[in-house]
Parts: sequence; structure tokens; C-alpha cells
Amino acid sequence: MSAYDKQVGGSHYKKMKIQPSKFVIENELLFPEGSVIKYICRHRFKNGKEDLEKAVHFIEMIIERDYPTIPMTEEEEYRNAGITKEEAERTYPPQNSWGMIKPPETSGKDWVDGYKQWKKGCPHN
Repeated sequence: MSAYDKQVGGSHYKKMKIQPSKFVIENELLFPEGSVIKYICRHRFKNGKEDLEKAVHFIEMIIERDYPTIPMTEEEEYRNAGITKEEAERTYPPQNSWGMIKPPETSGKDWVDGYKQWKKGCPHN
């Protein structure tokens, strides 16, 4: 009698044409890949959603193992944000030391000219 003809602890694998463990062994899969196969195959017969969540967890492990995240360069981060490094280094919106929004930078002459124009149009003068 083959080990695949019996199952310890249930019968959910015996219902399948090819048992997950046999498939994993025959295809020389690693443990995490084999676990994914196992949990996907048995979810309808054993633990439902929990088995699918376990399969997802093992898939996340495989991704982390085989496809590590390569950090973006500073330049790539700015490009993805659609701004330049210089723009990122400015405070948006510009603030003074009290945290209040500052008006756009203007020269003293611009301010004086604006004040004179305002004063001319002011009905109280």
C-alpha cells in the first residue's frame, strides 16, 4: 500500500485525482510553493477562507524571497511625485516661523506700489 493511499486526519486529500503532496514532490517544488498548492487544493473541503489566507501568506513569503523590493533612488521618488528636488525642498504652502502661510515673495517696492494703489481706490480716503 502506498503512502498516498491513506490519509492521517481526514479525507479531504483522498477526494483529489492528484494529491497536493504528490504533485509537489513530483515537481520538486520548495516548501512555500508546496504549501500554496496544499492550501488552495483543500480550502473547499477543510478550512475555507482561512486556507486561502494561508496560501496568500505563503505567496507573500515567496515574493519577498524571490523578488525583493529595490528601494527607489531619490531622483525616482521625485519623478514619481511629479516634482523636482528643489520643489520638494520648499515648504508647501510656504510658512513663516509661527506656522502661518506666507504670501508669495515680493520686493519692498512691489508692496509699496500695491499699497498706494489700494489707498487710491479706498472709499474712506
